[in-house]
Amino acid sequence: MLNRYPFWKNLLILFVLLVGGLYALPNLFGEDPAIQITGERGNTVDTGVLKKVENILKAKDYPLNGINLDNKTLLVRFKSQDDQLKALEELKTGLGEDFLPALNLASRTPNWLKTLGGDSMNLGLDLRGGVHFLMEVDMDEAITKAEERYVSDLRSMLRKKKIRYKTISRKAQGGVNLEFRKESERDKAYDEIKDEYPGIILADSEAGGLFNLSLSMSETEQRDTKSFAIQQNITTLRNRVNELGVAEPVIQQQGDNRIVVQLPGVQDTARAKDILGATATLEFRLVDEKNDPVLAMQTGKVPALSLLRKTREGQPVLMKKQVLLTGESIIDAASGFDQQSNTPAVFITLDGKGARRMSSGTRDNIGKRMAVLFIENKVVSKIIDGKRVKNTKRSEDVINVAVIRDQLSKRFQVTGLDNTEEATNLALLLRAGALAVPMEIVEERTVGPSLGQDNINKGMLSIIVGLIAVLFFMALYYRIFGLVANIALVLNIVLVVALLSLIQATLTLPGIAGIVLTVGMAVDANVLIFERIREEIRNGNSPQASIYSGYEKAFSTIADANITTLIAAVVLFAFGTGPIKGFAVTLSLGIITSMFTAIMGTRAVINMIYGRRKVKKLSI
Repeated sequence: MLNRYPFWKNLLILFVLLVGGLYALPNLFGEDPAIQITGERGNTVDTGVLKKVENILKAKDYPLNGINLDNKTLLVRFKSQDDQLKALEELKTGLGEDFLPALNLASRTPNWLKTLGGDSMNLGLDLRGGVHFLMEVDMDEAITKAEERYVSDLRSMLRKKKIRYKTISRKAQGGVNLEFRKESERDKAYDEIKDEYPGIILADSEAGGLFNLSLSMSETEQRDTKSFAIQQNITTLRNRVNELGVAEPVIQQQGDNRIVVQLPGVQDTARAKDILGATATLEFRLVDEKNDPVLAMQTGKVPALSLLRKTREGQPVLMKKQVLLTGESIIDAASGFDQQSNTPAVFITLDGKGARRMSSGTRDNIGKRMAVLFIENKVVSKIIDGKRVKNTKRSEDVINVAVIRDQLSKRFQVTGLDNTEEATNLALLLRAGALAVPMEIVEERTVGPSLGQDNINKGMLSIIVGLIAVLFFMALYYRIFGLVANIALVLNIVLVVALLSLIQATLTLPGIAGIVLTVGMAVDANVLIFERIREEIRNGNSPQASIYSGYEKAFSTIADANITTLIAAVVLFAFGTGPIKGFAVTLSLGIITSMFTAIMGTRAVINMIYGRRKVKKLSI
């Protein structure tokens, strides 16, 4: 009796091992600390920007590992992280607000390997690889927005209660002021507001023949408003990070007005930075058909009920101040292409209230034009006289003006975007929702091990020590069969790393623990097989029959043990949190690969050594 695998099965094993080795290979090349430079909306990174960056860095004599321009993105590689951090400030100052420099970790994987889909596995923030943002929420803006809502709500309430007022406005120093011509009207308003809004402070006064009512938010109300704003921003950030597809992110509040965002394994940090901090939304307004926008721009005289804005090409557009619809009514958005013009478009779905507003607004205005206003807010800070001064940069562009051909309702599309990337980003922001208040990134860095380099070294040491101990024991106790098991064990780790790289899973310290456990489980399968072979030999069977029976009879026991462990790993993944999920992923992959290497792999090698000849004794 001879033990042989058919040729196709040997070929399959060889193919799997070669593919595994190929996709595990990128993890050997490592990463460079880098700065990625992209153009802000409307600006393109070209060879001129490349020359400018080279001159800035040459002036400070930063040692570089390379600089290259690819697909409108400039990537500057540095030899050390210290140089990377220093150069970031230089480039921010030198390039101005037209370009966005962002910290990055650039893979050193060769291009030929990248074209085959090879990439190193993502590492969690407890291992090297990832981005840390500290974001400061503009709490003053939260109070301002709350007061603006009070102005709008009070107008609606007083009209509903038929209480006459002269003006309702927000005061520059904070608070809301109401003016009445009659004292009786003011007293009615006082009672109604006190009942409706118990969390505010009211004070009455008289001046210039008018009866005033001042409204200010109590400390409790202000604290609740700020807390709600930061929690809403955290929720929105979570939605945006989910849209970015980041594995195991950390998003949590720090102090009263800051949010920590940690994105493990992120490569395109420039896009992440842009998406997280942006407060983009849309407004739909009817175009003012009665007045000339060019004349309004030339004279500076804008009609009282109109709003003057420009398209991205610089053409003036007059729109009615009354907003037909805002981005708050959007429940879904997807990017794509307009079928007629083949230009980038965003396909929008509205909620019930928004659909009714859009339907009634367009039903009465068929044949007229509607403008889509793109609004983006960013907090920009500069160091002036040693102090950080913050300013909110607001840009408003008309991205689309179209004739209303039919009554619109729940679903429609928006065109006029610059490119597919902008359409994708806008759709993402609309899906994830707008930030309650603007935020500024006050600290940005690529982070090393949050648990300390010492812990990582110990984690890697545990794999090495465990592997060497197992290799030594197997070789000593099972001789040639043990050496074959050792080869399978090393290949098993290679296959686990290859699969982690292929699915772009995030490896954390608990994940390393899963790999260590896999090492023990992989060799356990071979111990069962080898002990069964030794038992068959003791029973007087021939070496070839013993090999055959050993593998066949041990299979059910191995399968049972591994399947029950795999079920436990699946349950851990389904119900566990981030670190536990990482452990479950590596354990699951390790079980699958160990079944392959310990059963098929070792048998193929044993067949090659013993299977094609008659033997009297096995080295086991």
